Amino acid sequence: MAMPQAMANQLPDLGESSRQYLTDKQEKDIARSIMRDIYSSHQFLADAEVEAYLNKLGSRLVSESSASGRNLTLFVLRDPSINAFALPGGYIGVHTGLIQSAENESELAGVLAHEVAHVSQEHLSRMIAQQERNYLPTLAALAIAVLAARSNANVGSAAIATAQAASIQSQLNFTREHESEADRIGLDILVSAGFDPRGLSSFFNKLERTNRLYDNNAPDYLRTHPLNSQRIADMDGRVEHLPYKQVRDSNEFHLVRARLVAMEDSPEAAVERFKDQIRQKKTPLEAASHYGLALALARQNKYTEAEKEVALAIKSVDSPMLLSLRAELTAQAGNSAQSLNLFQLALGRYPQHKPLVYGYGLNLILAGKSREALSFVSAQTNLWPDDSRLWKLLARANAALGHKLASHAAEAEAMAAEGNIPAALEQINLGIKAGDGNFYDLSAAEARRREWQETLSSDNGKK
Repeated sequence: MAMPQAMANQLPDLGESSRQYLTDKQEKDIARSIMRDIYSSHQFLADAEVEAYLNKLGSRLVSESSASGRNLTLFVLRDPSINAFALPGGYIGVHTGLIQSAENESELAGVLAHEVAHVSQEHLSRMIAQQERNYLPTLAALAIAVLAARSNANVGSAAIATAQAASIQSQLNFTREHESEADRIGLDILVSAGFDPRGLSSFFNKLERTNRLYDNNAPDYLRTHPLNSQRIADMDGRVEHLPYKQVRDSNEFHLVRARLVAMEDSPEAAVERFKDQIRQKKTPLEAASHYGLALALARQNKYTEAEKEVALAIKSVDSPMLLSLRAELTAQAGNSAQSLNLFQLALGRYPQHKPLVYGYGLNLILAGKSREALSFVSAQTNLWPDDSRLWKLLARANAALGHKLASHAAEAEAMAAEGNIPAALEQINLGIKAGDGNFYDLSAAEARRREWQETLSSDNGKK
């Protein structure tokens, strides 16, 4: 999984958002090219609960930054290495290994605040200011090559050679300046968001110690974010003069970590691990162990036992993650009416928790209530028009009702939200050919087709 140094050092600076030197369209085009490959990668972790937690944490941080007016999207890669990185368009990638290695929420928040600082300070814009305008297509190719190098360093090296990596390598000293600035701004963001300012400092010191112990196998975060003794000393010096602040981890921080363990271990190993934690009381939040155990038991189709574990967790902790799992387990146990009632009650308390929205919409369809699902999910797409999961649910509800054009059109929107314009065009063409839409629906579909055709023609013109 190791990336060549010349490539790895550049990853953060390929990702920082820019406004002064990149137009909105240029940045959006680059982001679409990269995210299309990420969404189709086997490393992409399509888990709504983990995404919801990270994006809530990210929103808390970005609201305290100069990028507060921007929409940032955090996504997860299934990778045990310790890393995080920013990309064009306000995307921030987080490895599962980073979440698992953070000893507390302030450490995780500190790393994310560092990435938010890269975005808010427009570091990519500064770098592009040194380059020619025709460098932009190369930037997209280079960013994709760096991501490809995660799974195959040889392929990545070949791809990056064609993307003129040498011109990027010449910016290395400049990117170290970026890193120092991101440390300073990230620390300010961390403090303003109410986290322990020592989170970022302690995490960097831990990585630096790891680097000394394993000199030839440094954590990926050290390769993608060059760390030296001066940066650590500067960080420690700033933190030393700040007042001590004890910050309690959120329940969701521990629940998400338990969720990752329950998903990545074998069901049998996860069950034993969580049972041992409960017996030995070896966890900072016992409810998280019950939650993880419930997830592991569900993987073994032991839904009744899993429901008991969730009930124990709910007694001590109030979290939409627990309510969502309880409703899902009730549905899997065959009680759809009770499950829908549980979803409704949970949504009444947590209407913005997306996993509850997805779960309720899907279970309405599974319960044969597709018309209700159509009404519910349609309203949600108005709130979150770029959410591909909602569009896929809308496509499924329309398909169940026999609405061919509407189903294909919704599937097309899902593909477009994931950056896959060719697939979006294929779906919208199928919908138009189905011939079951009214004049308004057909006109809307044809307008979207023209828009996507123009986008695809523009993309092809850059190659």
